[in-house]
Amino acid sequence: MDAFSEILSGVKLNGALYFNAEFSAPWGVEAPASKHLASTLSPGARHLVIYHFILDGQAHAHMGGQSVALEPGDVVVLPHGDRHVLTSEPMSTQVQESEEVERKVRARDLTILRSGGGGAKTRMVCGYMACDPSLSRPILSGLPPIFKVNVRTDRSGQWLESSILHLVDEAESGGVGSEAMLAKLSEALFVDTLRRYVASLPEQQTGWLAGVRDPAVGRSLGLLHKRVDHPWTLATLANEVGVSRSALAERFTRYLSEPPMTYLTRWRLQLAARALTGTPRGVAEIAANIGYESEAAFNRAFKREFGLPPARYRREQRKTASEQPAG
Repeated sequence: MDAFSEILSGVKLNGALYFNAEFSAPWGVEAPASKHLASTLSPGARHLVIYHFILDGQAHAHMGGQSVALEPGDVVVLPHGDRHVLTSEPMSTQVQESEEVERKVRARDLTILRSGGGGAKTRMVCGYMACDPSLSRPILSGLPPIFKVNVRTDRSGQWLESSILHLVDEAESGGVGSEAMLAKLSEALFVDTLRRYVASLPEQQTGWLAGVRDPAVGRSLGLLHKRVDHPWTLATLANEVGVSRSALAERFTRYLSEPPMTYLTRWRLQLAARALTGTPRGVAEIAANIGYESEAAFNRAFKREFGLPPARYRREQRKTASEQPAG
């Protein structure tokens, strides 16, 4: 049972490559916070995760006083969509290319941008993942503001890179279907990057992502996410996982700072909130779909979590959405 796959399938990631460049040193480019790109890259998206894939040469990513050195095969990820700067030098170079980069991005133009001072060259492609921040919270909350992994360490990463390069070249020449295939490969690259990051976490790490690696906690999470409407108790969950109730509660709480049934309740209510805002289904149907036999019990639990009963929450969310400016 793969909890990581279960939650990713529920989140319904959508992404694509949006920028293709070859910079020559010295160069520097500013990447705005992803919320400023959302209306262009993925209209209606509630959150964008931005990443940059270094194909050749060297680069440095700067964010909030932190600088990350990048080399070929590195994927640097900004999970929370923060503003950052990419440069050729360890110290932040004067930003020169931002205006042309912005024009390319807003035009959804994947032809290669060549710019810079004429020195050593760096080739990169950039992508994004659109997701629902509430449903993605277990993963996003466990990620730092910026991190990198290298995908050239095995054949699967090398295959992804060569496939992306081939399709980027096709997209430049107008190859039929190349952008749609690139979108799928972009999603695959992002998931592969997350998997590598999880595998690299130290043994003493806690949190949702670290818990996925623990045999008992990971299997528990997979079961809870796959069968969210099942009438779980600690006893039935422990029995399926094959450990004692006390052992499961202790290990689960060590990683996630709450026991399994509390986690399940929170997750069910997040799913309910999403259904209330994103579907026309009635409150009773939504309650049943996440495992509540009593609509009254669901209403009480929902109000404790969100401060409003479900029907009013739906009205307030729709009113807020309707008041948002277009584009």
